[in-house]
Amino acid sequence: MHDSIPWPRWKHALLAGYYAALAPYRWRNRRRWQHTGNAPVLVLMYHRVADDLATPWTVSNAVFERQIDWLRANVDLISMAEAQRRIREGSHRAAACITFDDGYADNCDSALPLLIRHRIPCVYFVTSRNVIDQRPFDHDVKRGAPSPPNTIEQIRALADAGIEIGGHTRTHADLGQIDDPAALRDEILGGADDLARMTLRPVRYFAFPFGQKPNLSGLAFRVARDGGLAAVCSAYGGFNFPGDDPFHLQRFAVDNDLVRLKNWCGVDPRKLCKHPRFDFAASDFVIRGDESSDLTASGRV
Repeated sequence: MHDSIPWPRWKHALLAGYYAALAPYRWRNRRRWQHTGNAPVLVLMYHRVADDLATPWTVSNAVFERQIDWLRANVDLISMAEAQRRIREGSHRAAACITFDDGYADNCDSALPLLIRHRIPCVYFVTSRNVIDQRPFDHDVKRGAPSPPNTIEQIRALADAGIEIGGHTRTHADLGQIDDPAALRDEILGGADDLARMTLRPVRYFAFPFGQKPNLSGLAFRVARDGGLAAVCSAYGGFNFPGDDPFHLQRFAVDNDLVRLKNWCGVDPRKLCKHPRFDFAASDFVIRGDESSDLTASGRV
């Protein structure tokens, strides 16, 4: 879970100055990408858009609209399938893919209708049991700020409107702490099956809850891949460049600030050093006997 807090004004001003100072660096990058086809794909992660700013992972409606307006003017806003294609084949223009995690009812008030109206692709990662049981998310309850999750009817309507529904486990479990393949199948593939039954559409993508490196595991990646999912998303930051593995998409968590978003889209050199990719192929995991025989979700539409 993204856990930033609003910056004081002096820090915001400092970042704005830093962003302005990097203008020549960004200009050189754009010129280089035009010649090399090595432009990055950013995958941006939102959670909740609402004006109460009840949690650090809430963005106000006005800031969200400004962020989307800036993105539309400065990068290609693309689907996750197109993001994977550009990572495999290269691109001459920077691009961003918009995602949401968890599944908050507030997102249907303004944010998602805005994306639908402008035909902006979005993957909406949903924790299925919170929707089915209509139970607020534990991380919000612990902060004393419970917010209602989406209803089944809302999820179905979003899918009908063109929003791609993705899996986010059944219970928002920390998969880095689970080493039982059956439990991982239940969370990852079982959650996807729940959503497929809601929407009558296949679920192709999955996002790890919390999404930091300790919350990931090689075994969970294997369950997702062998279960037929097309990609999984982490949330510890990091860019996706042509030549990276398109099955694992790194994401930046977006908060209630436009300058930070602009800085990431300009490929802040500090972020290049700070977030080496999680090497799931090198992670330790063992699947033995009949545990490896069927990792495919059986009920997926």
